[in-house]
Amino acid sequence: MMLSFSHKKLVPALVVLGFACTLQPAAAAPADGKVIFVPHRAVYDLNLKSSRGTRGMEAVRGRILYDFSGSACEGYRLQFRQVSELSSGSGRTALSDLRATSWEDGQARRFTFSSENRLNERTSEMVDGRAARDGKTVKVTLSKPKRKTLQLPGDAVFPTEHMRRIILAARRGQSILQFPVYDGSDDGEKVYNTLTVIGKPIAPGDKPPDDAAAESQEMAGLTRWPVNISYFEPQSEKERHRGEQTPVYAIGFELYENGVSRALLLDYSDFTLTGKMTSLEVSKAKPCK
Repeated sequence: MMLSFSHKKLVPALVVLGFACTLQPAAAAPADGKVIFVPHRAVYDLNLKSSRGTRGMEAVRGRILYDFSGSACEGYRLQFRQVSELSSGSGRTALSDLRATSWEDGQARRFTFSSENRLNERTSEMVDGRAARDGKTVKVTLSKPKRKTLQLPGDAVFPTEHMRRIILAARRGQSILQFPVYDGSDDGEKVYNTLTVIGKPIAPGDKPPDDAAAESQEMAGLTRWPVNISYFEPQSEKERHRGEQTPVYAIGFELYENGVSRALLLDYSDFTLTGKMTSLEVSKAKPCK
């Protein structure tokens, strides 16, 4: 991705059969220390990897369309769609269709977002709003699902900024990052605490990919890193003293230094999906004037 894979986180949110998901855009990091997000369009085929617990799935298949564009001058735009067909094994099948768009300015000060989740061809959730840094806080103004204004902690970051920090940390050899992320998912009122684990770099030529990345000349000669991002609900001080917290969900992927991501692993606690890149188009970012 870039997924940032957000994105998340943008990775955007998927709500289906009572489960929530956020999939976040990708970044590129040249040698001068700057992070440049590379415009690209990728398609990922989703399949069930494992299922566990009483709310596990018997079968899941679907597809993600991830279209990321823009630059540091004009801001970054993400168009995202995830369609998933889920079977619980008791004769119950659900079709989830999530469509989301977002925009974030190059200085990570402003963020706009809009999403619609359809369950069995009926709208189950719509979110629309904008967020902006206002002094020491982040002000969120929602128009959907209902009009509301929120004040979030000032250390919360938006999806593209989240990925920018991951890219910089990977280049420095840093393996752990922790900070809150706001991506407008769910009802637009949640900030997730995130734990990002970055693995050792995979040098060009090592572990050749077996997907669309292998067919792309833009990917040849690039380093990539294994990345895993866990998302946690905010806790009260009393809850923090009780011990270790279980993530709401987690996203794993391999992130190329130009921001493209492959080999997705989406963990929703009760079931895990893989996402194989089946199509990839990479274009050059427009230079700033």
